[in-house]
Amino acid sequence: MDSYDGETNYMHQEDDWDRDMLLDPAWEKQQRKTFTAWCNSHLRKSGTQIENIEEDFRDGLKLMLLLEVISGERLAKPERGKMRVHKISNVNKALNFIASKGVKLVSIGAEEIVDGNAKMTLGMIWTIILRFAIQDISVEETSAKEGLLLWCQRKTAPYKNVNIQNFHISWKDGLGFCALIHRHRPELIDYGKLRKDDPMTNLNTAFDVAEKYLDIPKMLDAEDIVGTARPDEKAIMTYVSSFYHAFSGAQKAETAANRICKVLAVNQENEQLMEDYEKLASDLLEWIRRTIPWLENRLPENTMQAMQQKLEDFRDYRRLHKPPKVQEKCQLEINFNTLQTKLRLSNRPAFMPSEGKMVSDINNAWGNLEGAEKGYEEWLLNEIRRLERLDHLAEKFRQKAAIHEAWTEGKEEMLQQKDFETASLSEIKALLKKHEAFESDLAAHQDRVEQIAAIAQELNELDYYDSPSVNARCQKICDQWDGLGGMTQKRSEALQRTEKLLETIDQLYLEFAKRAAPFNNWMEGAMEDLQDTFIVHTIEEIKGLSTAHEQFKATLPEADKERMAILGIQNEIAKIVQTYHVNIAGSNPYTTINPQEINAKWDKVKQLVPQRDQALIEEHTRQQNNERLRVQFANQANVIGPWIQTKMGEIGRISIEMHGTLEDQLTNLRQYEKSIVNYKPKIDQLEVDHQLIQEALIFDNKHTKYTMEHIRVGWEQLLTTIARTINEIENQILTRDAKGISQEQLNEFRASFNHFDRDHSGTLGAEEFKACLISLGFDIANDAQGENEFARIMSIVDPNRMGLVTFQAFIDFMSRETADTDTADQVIASFKILAGDKNYILEDELRRELPPDQAEYCMARMAPYTGPDGVPGALDYMSFSTALYGESDL
Repeated sequence: MDSYDGETNYMHQEDDWDRDMLLDPAWEKQQRKTFTAWCNSHLRKSGTQIENIEEDFRDGLKLMLLLEVISGERLAKPERGKMRVHKISNVNKALNFIASKGVKLVSIGAEEIVDGNAKMTLGMIWTIILRFAIQDISVEETSAKEGLLLWCQRKTAPYKNVNIQNFHISWKDGLGFCALIHRHRPELIDYGKLRKDDPMTNLNTAFDVAEKYLDIPKMLDAEDIVGTARPDEKAIMTYVSSFYHAFSGAQKAETAANRICKVLAVNQENEQLMEDYEKLASDLLEWIRRTIPWLENRLPENTMQAMQQKLEDFRDYRRLHKPPKVQEKCQLEINFNTLQTKLRLSNRPAFMPSEGKMVSDINNAWGNLEGAEKGYEEWLLNEIRRLERLDHLAEKFRQKAAIHEAWTEGKEEMLQQKDFETASLSEIKALLKKHEAFESDLAAHQDRVEQIAAIAQELNELDYYDSPSVNARCQKICDQWDGLGGMTQKRSEALQRTEKLLETIDQLYLEFAKRAAPFNNWMEGAMEDLQDTFIVHTIEEIKGLSTAHEQFKATLPEADKERMAILGIQNEIAKIVQTYHVNIAGSNPYTTINPQEINAKWDKVKQLVPQRDQALIEEHTRQQNNERLRVQFANQANVIGPWIQTKMGEIGRISIEMHGTLEDQLTNLRQYEKSIVNYKPKIDQLEVDHQLIQEALIFDNKHTKYTMEHIRVGWEQLLTTIARTINEIENQILTRDAKGISQEQLNEFRASFNHFDRDHSGTLGAEEFKACLISLGFDIANDAQGENEFARIMSIVDPNRMGLVTFQAFIDFMSRETADTDTADQVIASFKILAGDKNYILEDELRRELPPDQAEYCMARMAPYTGPDGVPGALDYMSFSTALYGESDL
């Protein structure tokens, strides 16, 4: 939007105002600073400036003033009201003025400026800069931006490392700005010392020189330019245009102004210079006349404060009063020379001041003033140095004295302490170390005491006003110092003497501890051994204890000698304490054992020795008796044990090899059982002997491998085995009689069972039992049907599923399978014979027809049943069958 009209060529090089570009914070910051500085460079001519570019132009007043300054024309009278309408009116007047200069404003309205729109405000200022600062630049038939760029290129062409091609990156290293300044004012910048790789220094040098010597305000920051990849073009153009105007227009304006001034004001100025000279000369001479007596006053002051006030007054004179007079004197000489020159150039007679007011008269008076001033200054400094020296020495004396007195506080009481009289050796050594440290500290403080005395002497020589109090304090410190030295030496000797005595005692303590500890341990071990409750089980063990005890008693005389030697060490310590009056604090630090304890334990050992002798004798007698009991028990056990084992073997063979009828076998077994039972008294006698062994707490017996528990278990197994064997024969007899099995069949069954009972355990495993059945003619095939049949048989002979078949279960099964079993028809026939014409059997009929014992058995079985038709004691066929046979296949 930065275009004015269709005819202005310089604007074709500029794009329209790029509002989006202002969104870049770096560029906006550069433009804000540059435009603000550019505006202030003009506004200061009217005695004002702006701080915030978008805020300070909102009311339009400073905007109108800026346009008046840069255009040299008067704008319409501004509105002074504070209302928005007044502000808009003022801004519109400014915008109308800009438009009147041929600038076409696009999208910039007064309302946006009044509202503080930063982008619109910056755009407006850039438009003003282009119109009033850049548009009129013309170099070799180029104008505006191209003309300014060409001017920069021409001026910087001779300079190395400067290549101006644009208004952004060509200026980043700062050499372009420095080259422009050096080209026009070479005395301001040493261009040869500048380096291209130090842009910060180059930029700051150019900005500072331009501001200080060329009256070009600092519009840019070096940091912003260096820290931006592409510096803002508008900011650079604005700043460079200031250089163009400064260098190209300043000389013309100055020449014209001087010419006019010379023509219009030469006579008036000459007359004014004469009057000014006379007045300045009179005032200056009068001031010199009044000041010299004050500077010649050498009356000294007694206090530092008063002298410092004199010095402060003199400094005020040098800083406030004299500089204006120096300026007046210089200005007076300048005015006089200038006046004489102007009069001479104007062909006017030379100026002759009044009598006594010539420049030479003033210089003579000024020389007298400076002479008095120099002497006064030297006198002031000398007096201040003297007073400073005195005050410094006095303060130094007070500080050192206070430090020394604080250090000595409590030291005399510390040195007079008798703490070493009750201290231990370690405490004495600590006290000696502490005292040595104190002696070192004391020696170090010797310099301070000497310094205090030297300062007091110097204060006396300089006639310090408070010397009496200083001398008294110094004397007190010296006297106290001498006293501390004597007490320090006395305490050191006492500590060393006590240390030697305690070291001797400590060595004796240590020797006592080294010998008492093992001796005490020996006594404690001896007492423990002598009181130890021994547990022995053999004669050999008690003999070993007795031998060890005799060896121990043989060491007692030597131990008593060691005890006396240890007690002798303690007696020596007591002698030293009594002789040298040493106050021992506490007991032996190396041990808790004392002589009383040693004696008490020794007495205890001597007391326990005979007690131990008696205990060993008693134990020896007891072990002899125990050995007798062991032999007595072993002699019987060694006979009974093998006898039981033999009988157990015989019973096993009998159960397998028995011959004859079952009744004969039963008779033989009962006779065999009786012979075994007759052996019971010997078992009972062994029990009595075992009871004696237990009461004597005898736990082992090397004379026999049999224990009472072994004998008991063997005896019980023997009785149980023979009883079980007898029971099996009895059951076989019952089975034979009940099932009608012949003796030959039983023998066959026994032979077959024993054949397959290969481990002689009295039982058959499943496979052994199966082989036995097959040997007896059972058809058990190796197929599913055969397996099912064998499973059925096993459920009969082994209902508990133990996997074992006893001989009795085998006999029961075989008897069931082979015996002549009554059929259901035979049962019915028997029932009808007994019942007659009735359908039931009465109790009396049973008693009459059956033997008494069988009748009673049947009646007992029939008791739970009630006969038909409510007849008491009567059974029908089913009840009869159940009573006789139980639940069966019948």
